[in-house]
Amino acid sequence: MKFSKTIIAGLIMFVGVNTFAQKKAEKFEKLQIEMFPKAKEGFKQVYIQLPIAKNESDLKVEFFVGVEKMLDCNKHFLMGKVNNQDLQGWGYNYYEVESKGETGGTLMACPDQKLTKKFVSLQPETVRYNSKLPLVFYVPKDMEVRYRVLKPDVMKKAVQR
Repeated sequence: MKFSKTIIAGLIMFVGVNTFAQKKAEKFEKLQIEMFPKAKEGFKQVYIQLPIAKNESDLKVEFFVGVEKMLDCNKHFLMGKVNNQDLQGWGYNYYEVESKGETGGTLMACPDQKLTKKFVSLQPETVRYNSKLPLVFYVPKDMEVRYRVLKPDVMKKAVQR
């Protein structure tokens, strides 16, 4: 009987501490985002909070800023650029996107003229993985940010001659 009360008390304490830690992490994440400027008219703020990972120095993050459009069989890209901005006084950075949503692409003749929904993006960028700071973007309201985590492959040795 005494044993089961100890286990129950331990579980209650664990749940309480875990909830406290989670709320503290949420407040910290909110504080991190609040130190960045508000989005300008016609833009929205988007951020990526990466989870803690082993060997973060081995990882990279590749992000894509773009929009889904109905497009033909050609290869398309979004025109514009991503500017890396410094958050004055903090030493952190964020990204501002300059794009009017115009696309460019190849000029192949599409035999069926069929349009399909595709995600078309600006030139993708690769940055280092850092779970301690969010990746913050200011993008036009109709655009979105997608990303993927790049992990190293098995290290290979170069051939010597």
